[in-house]
Amino acid sequence: MSRIGKLPITVPSGVEVTLNDQQVAVKGPKGTLSHTVKAPITVSRAEDGAIQVERPDEERVSKALHGLTRTLISNMVTGVTEGYEKKLEIVGVGYRVISKGPQALEFNLGYSHPVNVKAPEGITFVVEGPTKLTVQGIDKQAVGEVAANIRKLRKPEPYKGKGVKYAGEHIRRKAGKAGK
Repeated sequence: MSRIGKLPITVPSGVEVTLNDQQVAVKGPKGTLSHTVKAPITVSRAEDGAIQVERPDEERVSKALHGLTRTLISNMVTGVTEGYEKKLEIVGVGYRVISKGPQALEFNLGYSHPVNVKAPEGITFVVEGPTKLTVQGIDKQAVGEVAANIRKLRKPEPYKGKGVKYAGEHIRRKAGKAGK
């Protein structure tokens, strides 16, 4: 039995979960998220109001989808109550970020031109300083994807560590040229 899949999902007060066949919708104070559950997996409500995810058989695909579905629904519940955020840091002389509102950013990353980034729907940017920025939203997957795309603009390089990195990320450094 899946250790993650068999755990019930507790629904906090103020969160409304709607189950229609294979469609799960979660509505909370921060917004609404929905997910379509794959075929063999079933989602039901327990007596105490918790959400239970079950699988019909011990097939390999069913086992894989069991834990995945439970985690996705749990992430939706967490997203509509608390939300998700990823913090990014910019390292490098002259590298900086400028806020153009909560939905747009302008980066100076050592290229000959500034790089503009627009936020998809449901994502907001918070610029805490010229080298610190936070990506916020209710959808964990969207927040991670936007943060990864921003990091991809200029990945941290291993010699001086210049580039865009996640807060707390450790960059493995290499030694430079060995002089004679």
